[in-house]
Amino acid sequence: MRKSGKLLAMILAGTMVLSMAACSGGGSEATTAADGTEAEVTEATKADDTKADAGADEASADSYTVGICQLVQHDALDAATQGFKDALTDAFGDKVTFDEQNAQGDSNTCSTIVNSFVSNNVDLILANATPALQAAQAGTSEIPILGTSVTEYGVALGIDDFDGTVGGNISGTSDLAPLDEQAAMLLELFPDAKTVGLLYCSAEANSQYQVDTVKAALEEAGCTCEYYAFSDSNDLSAIVTSAADACDVIYVPTDNTAAANAELVNNICQPAGVPVIAGEEGICAGCGVATLSISYYDLGVATGKMAAKILTGEEDIAQMPVEYAPQFTKKYNKSICEALGVEIPDDYVAIEE
Repeated sequence: MRKSGKLLAMILAGTMVLSMAACSGGGSEATTAADGTEAEVTEATKADDTKADAGADEASADSYTVGICQLVQHDALDAATQGFKDALTDAFGDKVTFDEQNAQGDSNTCSTIVNSFVSNNVDLILANATPALQAAQAGTSEIPILGTSVTEYGVALGIDDFDGTVGGNISGTSDLAPLDEQAAMLLELFPDAKTVGLLYCSAEANSQYQVDTVKAALEEAGCTCEYYAFSDSNDLSAIVTSAADACDVIYVPTDNTAAANAELVNNICQPAGVPVIAGEEGICAGCGVATLSISYYDLGVATGKMAAKILTGEEDIAQMPVEYAPQFTKKYNKSICEALGVEIPDDYVAIEE
């Protein structure tokens, strides 16, 4: 009986060992299968994440935010901004978003606007007018900057011996009309003029450049030229009155403060019988008799086309030269010419009222 009990005990112990081994083996296979499934899930998740990241990158590459800093609201700058936006919208449709802000003629506000663009990491900045471009230059050396309605980039940005390409992160378009031809226009319409007043805002570097150049051309032709500089719109009325009292003709360059206050200039000059030759069409429409004009809308379109090439990586902004208006048109203000009795040659085009 004892031997039988021992034998039975041994048999039961062996059975338990085999059962435990079997359980252990099944558990190992289950763990292996689970590990394999987890690995497959992990790889699939990684693949999905990679696709998602790629999709996000692709979406980011196809959509752009463009900051627009415009110095002041007037017809010329408004037209340039609109042309720029239209060109980019044609290129990208709803993939481009504009953050458009106006500095209301305040250079310090331009800096504030540009700093907000930098903080928001926009893809490109349009600086519309010289003070806006100067603020953008000071605000960032990384984000691409395109200027427009800027007369002379070398003067605006303090570049000696400017060769047409700014380099770095800046390029753009210029509204510079041939200044010698503007001087010739003044002499053509008013050959008996002896004293010419040069009316401009002293805060705009490119205005100073224009009047200096026109002054040299007029003085070479025998005219006497006098500067009439105003610091802002607050002293404009007094300065214009002085110029109208002393001069036969007044020349106003492409000047943003003058453009924004053209009606004020006209209200003083027209009653005094003093004609104004303007640097651009918007000023001429408000207070001038004639101008050698460009299309600011077309200038904006050209700037927008440059922006599209920069955003897509087609061109490097550092290598892009400043572009200029392709053509200039002699235009005149019919109503002011009639009021002053100024006869206009046949090759001038009337400004649409």
